[in-house]
Amino acid sequence: MIILYMASLILGFGLLVKGSDYFVDGAAGLAARFGIPQLIIGLTIVAMGTSAPEAAVSITAALEGSADITIGNIVGSNILNICIILGIASVIVPIAVAKSTVFIEIPYMLLCSVILLLLGVDGKISPVDGMILWAAFLIYLAYLFVGARKQKEGPEEIKYAKGFRQIIYIIGGLTAIIIGSKSSVYGATELARLIGISERFIGLTIVALGTSLPELFTSVIAAKKGNADIAIGNIVGSNIFNILFVIGTTALILEVPFDRRFILDGVIVIVSGIVLFFCAFPKKKLTRPGGIAMLLCYAVYFGYLCIQ
Repeated sequence: MIILYMASLILGFGLLVKGSDYFVDGAAGLAARFGIPQLIIGLTIVAMGTSAPEAAVSITAALEGSADITIGNIVGSNILNICIILGIASVIVPIAVAKSTVFIEIPYMLLCSVILLLLGVDGKISPVDGMILWAAFLIYLAYLFVGARKQKEGPEEIKYAKGFRQIIYIIGGLTAIIIGSKSSVYGATELARLIGISERFIGLTIVALGTSLPELFTSVIAAKKGNADIAIGNIVGSNIFNILFVIGTTALILEVPFDRRFILDGVIVIVSGIVLFFCAFPKKKLTRPGGIAMLLCYAVYFGYLCIQ
């Protein structure tokens, strides 16, 4: 049976990654076809697409009563994004960090992490909490929109699918996301029960890694190609989207239990952000020593998870 559950988990991850890719391509192309400005497309559909795997898994897990996977997926993904993805990328090549990322976006990510922790202290993320997270999400979107409007250079042209193919991409991508989320949640929960480990551990590690695959591949490939300067902005933005959009949306649909054990994990998210800030602050660059430090931080955290 363990092979069946592992296959379900891997299949789910594959469908999530490809499904979100096709869905974003089709939705963005259709929006452009109806004359929606490319700026709006980039700030909404394309940006949210990177959080599609996390959103699908978290909402599905919440609906099926696996709240530990819902919260663990997001908290684990955010820790992985910083410590593993940026850690690996900065070990490969130094990553330039924009001034706005250091002084605005990383602090805002830290603020969002603190807000999530405070909202979860009472043991749940309620629909009211979801509204708070969504309010902070709209503020972030407004900031992105204003910042993009101030840029002197126009937005990069992106080639989207054309014609009827857009509809196929949207339907096929959404179908893959739905099936993939159900498959991965099923595989993860059954694997946890069979092996005898907690859903919290599965959510914080295996599921978190699986839903972070798009960010992982993008950042590492960008680093190898010498374009690593784009990696940190994408990761910080993804972490903000994960908290505000994914958990906020899930909480609006139904109340999400927040196990008190996640309080420490939430603190680790904040500590990871602080480490990132102090690694990037001095030279506005992430270098190999900073990357090694972040990888070591995750090694210590993973060791803690293993002995729980």
